[in-house]
Amino acid sequence: MDEIFARLADAGIRILPLAELTQHVVFERDGFIALVERNGNGFGQVGSAGLLAQQGFAALVQRAGRDWFVARGFEREATEAEAVALHRFSLDLRRAICGD
Repeated sequence: MDEIFARLADAGIRILPLAELTQHVVFERDGFIALVERNGNGFGQVGSAGLLAQQGFAALVQRAGRDWFVARGFEREATEAEAVALHRFSLDLRRAICGD
């Protein structure tokens, strides 16, 4: 478990403390978040990453060949840099959790 936390720290990924979540942990970097399943004393499956918006989690979706962040009551076009940064965050989080 210490290795996972070291990899997370090296990647600049932090845990968001949300006491109301008992089955998952929320990880964040640069305004992007992802839920990760709690699995005994460790972590399980890594969920999809998205933007942390005022309305909550905004998923990255494609519409007419363009990227958009979408949540209930919220949508805005994602810049190319944001889409790349989100994918990089997702990859870094999976590598840190899974050790890939």
